[in-house]
Parts: sequence; C-alpha cells; structure tokens
Amino acid sequence: MNLIVAVDKNWAIGLKNKLLVSIPEDMKFFRTETAGKVVVMGRKTLESFPGGMPLKNRTNIVLTGNPDYAVKGALVLHTVEEVLKELEKYPSEEIYIIGGESIYRQFLPYCDTAHVTKIDYAYEADTYFPNLDELAGWKVTGASGEKTYYDLEFEFFKYEKA
Repeated sequence: MNLIVAVDKNWAIGLKNKLLVSIPEDMKFFRTETAGKVVVMGRKTLESFPGGMPLKNRTNIVLTGNPDYAVKGALVLHTVEEVLKELEKYPSEEIYIIGGESIYRQFLPYCDTAHVTKIDYAYEADTYFPNLDELAGWKVTGASGEKTYYDLEFEFFKYEKA
C-alpha cells in the first residue's frame, strides 16, 4: 500500500484544513500517481476538495466516525478495520492513502511505499505527517533532485519500508 503527501521542512502538511502550498508540479505528480487507483482519505480531506466532491477517475474511500455521513461517488466507511477489509479487493500497489493527519497515522503501519514531496520552507501549520527520516524501518529509495517553483525549492522522494 502507498501513501502520498507533501510536507514542509518540519513535516507539516496543512493549516485549517488546507494544503500549505499548491505547487503545480506536485499536483500533477499526485494526479498522475493516483489516476485510476484507489484513494483513502478522511472526511475533512474530502471536504477540502473543490465542491467537497470525490476525485474523478479514482475509487474514493472515505473514513469517518460519523455514521450518518454520505457523499455521492465515494464509499464511506467507519473504522480502519472496515477500510482494510474493503482494500483486500484491490492490488496493494494500486492503493494510496492521501490524508489527512489522523488517516496517515492510522494507515502508515500498513504502507510499504511513501511518495513524499519535501518543500524546503517552514510554514505555519496545525497538522503534521510522521517524520519518516526518524522512523525505524523507512529509507529513501529514490529522489528527483531539487526542483523550484518561483522561489520555493522542493524535491520528490520515494521512501520504502525496509
């Protein structure tokens, strides 16, 4: 199972239910990487999308504790166990955990590949991703080399569980 995330230099991922920054090349990477695949997210992540609508051309699975929550075009489940059971129907390499913070933390133990866009800037933030550089068992297996968007420097990294 994969996860995909953009983090700042402190492994921050968001502020007030919004991404810290929108980098077109990172957005394109996300679209290309997840197109036609299964994406797993929390309710707040779904609601942060345009119109609060599921992502097109993907199987959208939303995890929420709210038993009355429903959204057209997405499968809504209520426990990690229900999500894991549903994910058994799909090849592991076609599953992407896409956030937010609590979803990443709950599913990180089940993931073996992490696609991390690291942005060389420290933003004001209220949500964070676990620092894979400090977590035992994760190692960088690929890097794009430094890229820039205006004055922002960023790099795509691939981490794999050893």
